[in-house]
Amino acid sequence: MEYRHTPVLLAEVTQQLMPQPGSIIVDCTLGGAGHAKRLLDLMVPTGILVGIDQDDAALIAAASTLCLGQQISSESTILLKGNFGDLDELLSGASIPYVDGFLFDLGVSSPQLDVPGRGFSYMEDAPLDMRMDPGHQTLTAAEVIAAYSEADLARIIRSFGEDRWAKRIAAFIVAARAHRPIETTHQLVDVIKAAVPAAARREGPHPARRTFQALRIEVNQELEVLKLALAAATRWLRPGGRIAVISYHSLEDRIVKLFFAEQSQTCVCPPELPVCTCSTVPVLRVLTRKAIVPSAEEIEANPRARSAKLRVAEKL
Repeated sequence: MEYRHTPVLLAEVTQQLMPQPGSIIVDCTLGGAGHAKRLLDLMVPTGILVGIDQDDAALIAAASTLCLGQQISSESTILLKGNFGDLDELLSGASIPYVDGFLFDLGVSSPQLDVPGRGFSYMEDAPLDMRMDPGHQTLTAAEVIAAYSEADLARIIRSFGEDRWAKRIAAFIVAARAHRPIETTHQLVDVIKAAVPAAARREGPHPARRTFQALRIEVNQELEVLKLALAAATRWLRPGGRIAVISYHSLEDRIVKLFFAEQSQTCVCPPELPVCTCSTVPVLRVLTRKAIVPSAEEIEANPRARSAKLRVAEKL
């Protein structure tokens, strides 16, 4: 399937990262290079776009979108296969001296959802996989379903999916797998539908959405990797450089918001102390007191943008 992905908040990202000739910008979630293409067009001929992705299909599509070997010189674009949790290693290996801007467009991309064989979507029947990088990752969603205890399943569904029926869903999964392995997306959907009361199924989103989100986060360790990446990105930024993060659910957004807040603090002394003794120096300045969200027009054109939130901070 052709790798197509409509970039979310493209104009807003471009405005916040301020790409210009000579800039070095790192797109940590390259995907089909929708954001990267716009940024690169504004950075040539002397800028450098570094694109990182752990998905081989994304890297192939991005190379085509960026027209490598044609209008854009190889010196202007560096594509790296890897997880942004390894940002230090990836950028050091590419001999990047510093960075003017980082972009993180979190979560699963449209092509990953739309290719049934990846197992990300509850809408198509496929093996329960959900690995972002099947060539290097070993743990699959099917293995999580098969091996985790009922308590651990309930924990990840509650914590990562924020599902009120987490405990009940976990119990139904354990009961179902005792009779037959749960190996496909639709097998799991059937179990979840049985677990969620009919009245709850009639309201809100698909009853399997939160559990599938939780499994994807667990398989790919997305939240822990995000924390590592934000810290690394902050170290690589030059003064005045910016980090822009697009998140799609409250767990990611909470991590970004908290990290930016912590890095922008001027004092961490107990409030009862009359004078500051910690000498804390802020590292970042938060540029988005409120997250930037898509316009109604963008949501109508691209419904998957509905839950997107953009937060931006600047290195001091």
